[in-house]
Amino acid sequence: MAGQTARIEARCSDCGGTVVRQVNQFIHRDELWWDAEISCDTCGVAGCENSNPGRPPEDVRDALLTAHGAARLRVVGPMPSLVPVLKVLREVSGASLPDARDHAAELRGDGMVGTLTEMEFLRMHLRRRGVPVDVEVGTNGSRTN
Repeated sequence: MAGQTARIEARCSDCGGTVVRQVNQFIHRDELWWDAEISCDTCGVAGCENSNPGRPPEDVRDALLTAHGAARLRVVGPMPSLVPVLKVLREVSGASLPDARDHAAELRGDGMVGTLTEMEFLRMHLRRRGVPVDVEVGTNGSRTN
């Protein structure tokens, strides 16, 4: 899974035309990244706004979720121990131990919800630790393995 892209349109502050902000979320070198680029076809203003590792700002996440829908990550088999789950959640998201426990409970229940890229990133790390998880995408419940 390479990542996801969404477009956000706004008024160009330079010329009043339409500026397009393309936002992306992707996995690069085993890290979750996001970036944003802007361009205006009317006046030609363009550039890279951001390129950073980690969770994107809420407006970027909202645009990705609106464009592609949410994905759900959940445990699909017996979990021999909670320790690998807690370790992954704390390592990749910086969650506190109480928050990691809450997220682990979500995984065992209805699942964690986020962008497809975020859920694929967590799936990759959890499976490396032997945790049986799958990602459901869209409203039809199709699974990625």
